[in-house]
Amino acid sequence: MDKIVFLEPVFCERIWGGRNLEKFDFSIPQGNIGEAWVIAAHDNGSSKITNGELAGLTLKEAYEKQPTLFTEKVYDKFPLLIKILDASDNLSVQVHPEDDYARENENGELGKTECWYVLDAKEGAKLVYGHTAKTKEEFNDKINREQWQELFIEEEVKAGDFFYIPAGTLHAIGEGILIYEVQQNSDTTYRVYDYDRVDKDGNKRELHIEKTKDVTKVPFEKVTTSPKEEKLEGATVTYLADEKYFSVFKVEVEGQVSLEKTRTGNLFTVLNGSGSVEIDGNSYNVKKGDSFILTTDCSKYILKGDMFLIGSYDR
Repeated sequence: MDKIVFLEPVFCERIWGGRNLEKFDFSIPQGNIGEAWVIAAHDNGSSKITNGELAGLTLKEAYEKQPTLFTEKVYDKFPLLIKILDASDNLSVQVHPEDDYARENENGELGKTECWYVLDAKEGAKLVYGHTAKTKEEFNDKINREQWQELFIEEEVKAGDFFYIPAGTLHAIGEGILIYEVQQNSDTTYRVYDYDRVDKDGNKRELHIEKTKDVTKVPFEKVTTSPKEEKLEGATVTYLADEKYFSVFKVEVEGQVSLEKTRTGNLFTVLNGSGSVEIDGNSYNVKKGDSFILTTDCSKYILKGDMFLIGSYDR
């Protein structure tokens, strides 16, 4: 069975999207494309497998057919969803629920803990990360009074910054930021503020005020991770997060490096440069924008070239 699976992304038009995903050599549809779901197996979008015995199946179909090829543990559905986000405008200020709340209120959906690696950011770009309220009463009161400036905590960002965002954290990506996102396989978002903007039909998007009040953690506590850098011959590997639902790491290849894979599947996207992946003497060319999964049948792999990748796997 296949030891490497290549995937075709799913593109999503968003009110805040733009055309910056073309930088990854994607052939994106017309319109404001905000999201490339590069490794996805969700009812709302599933990447298509392009090689090997599973070619033509969506990742969702393939996982239902043969889950242990992709994850060591067997889950009800593929556990992670990987995206590249082009925030050409501000995203809504939002929050995601934890698993139990989502299961009960969103037809069995997963909760959504996520993390962001900032690929690019215009000078002075900011995101919302957290809130100032000390009690639930203060939080609800500031929302009821629409005291957004006093409530939201803004943080300036630059390329290379990393944010871990547990479910229950108020957040928003700001205009001019390009993000690589690793998250639980969920599409549940509760918006609390959307800048009073309207869509092409003149309608405001739905807000979810009461659910936001229900699930937002108060007081806000910023969760920081401690990246660990490992210099190897031919590459630098930086471990960005090793948390409840996923581990995330980046690999900067300069030449050739041989790596051991975890027992579970590893999900990769090439975010700059080009090179190859070698498994058991078979070589696969990869370039910026390519995403692939090293399946559970793969134990070792060699990366060659001059390229930057982000990898992740389920916990």
